[in-house]
Amino acid sequence: MTTNLSPFEFTQLASEQQIEKTVQALQAHGIQTVVFETGEEAQKYVLDLIPKGAAVYNGPSRTLEVLGLSEQFGHTHRFQSVRAQLATLDHTTQRNEKRKLVAAPDVLVGSVHAITEQGEIMIASGTGSQLGPAASGAGMVIWVVGTHKLVRTLEEGLRRIREHCLPLESERSQQVYGVPSAINKLLIINAEHMLGRITMVLVKQQLGF
Repeated sequence: MTTNLSPFEFTQLASEQQIEKTVQALQAHGIQTVVFETGEEAQKYVLDLIPKGAAVYNGPSRTLEVLGLSEQFGHTHRFQSVRAQLATLDHTTQRNEKRKLVAAPDVLVGSVHAITEQGEIMIASGTGSQLGPAASGAGMVIWVVGTHKLVRTLEEGLRRIREHCLPLESERSQQVYGVPSAINKLLIINAEHMLGRITMVLVKQQLGF
């Protein structure tokens, strides 16, 4: 059955009951989950969680930008920024080196577009660069997600991605890269077999889209 969600519902923070149900499902599927009231608490937790000296790749994420994590990743000496390394390589002649750096970082930090009450995680991408390391390439995955991204079903998650996330991401992509975005690749994670590999950091704030 199709459920029509209004734009308000795409941005409304989840209820305590929905958060609890989603957390239980995620943890039952091997995904460590913590919940914070504020982005400041989440930021500190994420930085403390990253091992010293680790190679960290932070995918494009409005959530990380809002929290100030994107900026911190580029200016810290506590671990290695993959993005900083990518900036030193030539896009044409060193494409393979860039691809390998992104494919298997020690730690991937980012966000997702929707999480169902059954613990299914949904991430859409135009290029797919962050999907490989999220699925298996990265040694550790940390996702920071506002609770407005919690949905009831996969169907609702797909509608959220198509009707809410894509227009906003296309607008951002047009401004930054001169081209709109697209849902060229979609990753759905049902569970993680390696306990401790994925940490979901839920925040009771509207972060990103």
